[in-house]
Amino acid sequence: MSASAATQHDCVVVGASFAGLACATALARAGLRVTVLERKADVGEKLHTTGIIVKDAIDQIPLLDDLPAGIVRRIDGVRLYAPSLRHVDLSAPGYYFLATDTPQLMRWLADRARQAGATIAHQTSFVTAQRTQSGFDLGEIGTARFVVGADGPSSRVAQTLGLGRNVKFLFGVEHEYEGIEIAEPNRLHCFIDRRLAPGYLGWIVTGVGVVQVGLAGRVQSGRMTATESMAPFLQKIAHIVNIGSAKPVSIRAGMIPCGGVVAPVAARRVMLVGDAAGMVSPVTAGGIHTALKHGLAAGHAIADFLHGRGTDPSEAFVQSYPRFRAKRLLRFLFDHCQSDLAFNVLLGTRLMRNAASIVYFHRKGAFDA
Repeated sequence: MSASAATQHDCVVVGASFAGLACATALARAGLRVTVLERKADVGEKLHTTGIIVKDAIDQIPLLDDLPAGIVRRIDGVRLYAPSLRHVDLSAPGYYFLATDTPQLMRWLADRARQAGATIAHQTSFVTAQRTQSGFDLGEIGTARFVVGADGPSSRVAQTLGLGRNVKFLFGVEHEYEGIEIAEPNRLHCFIDRRLAPGYLGWIVTGVGVVQVGLAGRVQSGRMTATESMAPFLQKIAHIVNIGSAKPVSIRAGMIPCGGVVAPVAARRVMLVGDAAGMVSPVTAGGIHTALKHGLAAGHAIADFLHGRGTDPSEAFVQSYPRFRAKRLLRFLFDHCQSDLAFNVLLGTRLMRNAASIVYFHRKGAFDA
């Protein structure tokens, strides 16, 4: 993007992420001059997410109402495996997930933002920000009355403007394969294994034209063990999904914040959203739903403020951000008390069924017949 120091923006959103694009769409629909800064040439490249959308997001977020059918695939239940590979099938009446062609989903969201009037400045990085009386001087980018950091778990906006930083992470890696089939393709297959995925799990899901196989675990002593564990994980699950000599057509990897919302998450005329804010479930590591929901809400709150109809949302609005208190406790217990023996013994009991149903379906689920 060619921008002079005189360019004036109502809001600059840093990062064309789920949260950033949702926020920018809401701002542009409110008639504000909004620019999204995106380092990549294509919002759909070099992604770090499995791209699964929960039913709650479809029900609650109008931005997804016209989601193209060709970029999603419905998943109706979960098959949960103990470390021994014994499994149970779980579902909840009417509940489902959507696996997505995530690169196309991001491009679709970017198009929605542009159609609303937002500008997306590709291959443009956030470099500096100096406070002014009415916002920020962003150097060559110009000036902005408000800045939103939607630039991922290692947010440059947070670092530059003294906001809270994510310090606790999982690290995940996912391979995508074409021409592979699995039994029960309409289930999300989840594998618990303390050795291969400490603090989290492995997964298989039949996505849009590909099978996605992934693994994530907590970062231990600076080591990102999920990458090292992928080969033994594929070997362990070979009778469920036989990759053979197939090579992945795509590999995704990245850090997943799991410590809850950072503090401070906002200051005068600047706020963080999405992964930059730590707005990821400490238990499931899911962040798309909250990113879209609170990204949109942030856009509306900022628009009201800049139109003179409300207070600075960095003061009151951010109090609505999820605090994940119970989920942070579960994350602590999973980090310190995870036991393969216990999962092998308890899988299939009512206790495990109820716990898994709360995690996966946010309500009471049931064993499939």
